[in-house]
Amino acid sequence: MTVAAILKHKGHDVAAVRPTETVAEVAKLLSSRRIGAVLVRDAADQLLGIVSERDIVRALANNGATTLSMTAGQLMTRALTTATPATTVNQAMTLMTAGRFRHMPVLDGGRVVGIISIGDVVKSRILQQEQEVDSLKAYVTGAA
Repeated sequence: MTVAAILKHKGHDVAAVRPTETVAEVAKLLSSRRIGAVLVRDAADQLLGIVSERDIVRALANNGATTLSMTAGQLMTRALTTATPATTVNQAMTLMTAGRFRHMPVLDGGRVVGIISIGDVVKSRILQQEQEVDSLKAYVTGAA
């Protein structure tokens, strides 16, 4: 199974902010959309970075309330690991686990086509295993 299959089910909607938006505005967007991260894009929609709930919490621990007036551009993670639609679920899980991050942008030809979370990847992997178990059961019982 590939990232393309996850996006086919999940959709291609991606929450994004401009680098000039404040962390307070980013936090409101995360809360209202019930998501854990937003991409940071410039006026030409080029991917600049990502801001996650984890980034905000760390900044609050280090800077206190002044964090809320910082900008997404100041707080974002710039060094991104990305996937493509052809990335396998196992590859995505390995990248996310090794890198200790929970959200990964999906690029196709340098263009953002989606974002996946570790939850999306785990859910996909569980469904894949359930299908394998069902196939094996059908084979063993002769129903195939």
